[in-house]
Amino acid sequence: MPFKYGGTVSSNSFTNRTKELNKLTNNLTSGINTIIISPRRWGKSSLVEKAMQRVITKNKNHKVVMIDLFSVSSINEFLEVYTREVVKASSSKWEEWLTVGKDFFKQVIPKFSFQADPTSDFGVSFDWEESEKYADEILDLPERIAKKKKVKFIICLDEFQYLSDLDGYKKFERKMRAVWQRQKNVSYCLYGSKRHLMQQMFNTSRKPFYRFGDIMFLQKIETKEWIKFIKAKFKQSSKEITDEAAGLIPNLMRNHSWYVQQLSHYLWESVDKKATAKDVATALNRLIETNTPLYIMGAENLSNTQLNLLKAIAQGEKQLTSKRVMAQYDIGTPQNVVKNKRTLEKKDIILKNEDGYELADPTFAIWFLKVYFNEDVI
Repeated sequence: MPFKYGGTVSSNSFTNRTKELNKLTNNLTSGINTIIISPRRWGKSSLVEKAMQRVITKNKNHKVVMIDLFSVSSINEFLEVYTREVVKASSSKWEEWLTVGKDFFKQVIPKFSFQADPTSDFGVSFDWEESEKYADEILDLPERIAKKKKVKFIICLDEFQYLSDLDGYKKFERKMRAVWQRQKNVSYCLYGSKRHLMQQMFNTSRKPFYRFGDIMFLQKIETKEWIKFIKAKFKQSSKEITDEAAGLIPNLMRNHSWYVQQLSHYLWESVDKKATAKDVATALNRLIETNTPLYIMGAENLSNTQLNLLKAIAQGEKQLTSKRVMAQYDIGTPQNVVKNKRTLEKKDIILKNEDGYELADPTFAIWFLKVYFNEDVI
């Protein structure tokens, strides 16, 4: 399949991002911690994965650790996963994994549990009280290994903001910053899709991680780059697409990486030889129909004033607290508007742009206009 969505994209499906890729690679190999912030499904994880592939290929003395924090449910679990992945990255020989407890820990000893085939994977556990008490030693593990083995570590933590929901995080946050900022042989790439939380964590002067590293606000890929990519993928698979159709896809999907790939896939799958603008409309209808049950459920979970606020935003209103807009859309008082904007933003339903707000999901926006205003975009 030439187009990929639903996970990190392969090298063949990776699109542009040359500037961001170079900056991220140079930062992390130079020891500069880097924070990446962008909405969901804009390609953060794919960018980091591509950068780390480049690092591993060109820098033999760098060890890369990649951890997705989405499913981590406690600080203790984070410390166990962190330890396991650092140990795995430190050596390809499972026999050396066993020596970590003896060689690199003094105050707390990890317990290793292996599968029938020890080379496949292993688990790490700590006594909860010990890991809480000696978290500093666990957090500093990559630095100690790096010094002894004369290597560098790059540690990439995806959905970093989820740590802030864990019990005891505030105290642990200070500890992480205190340990990590002293390390000389480890650089961190911390990235997440909850923009408001990530900005609070890294852009608020009273927070421990303020100025922890270089902040990258990931932007959308430009339309012209998407058009080149889409046309090339069709050609590589012995199909054609008109210039008009190739331009429609990123415009309809507002250059949203996930949805550009998804709509392109639906279109590619639906045509035998050549895709036209009419085929794009058919593929878009299929995409909207596929997601309609989710959109209905999402709309039903909103309060009346939240739903009305979405209507105002969908219609392009910018002065949401003006008397005219509040009266026309029945969105309550200025205080209601501010509260609902904050709630909808936290839920990733709306997104702040240069001159106001927009619905974050481009296909939801198209569905919303059709359902509530009987407007078709194509």
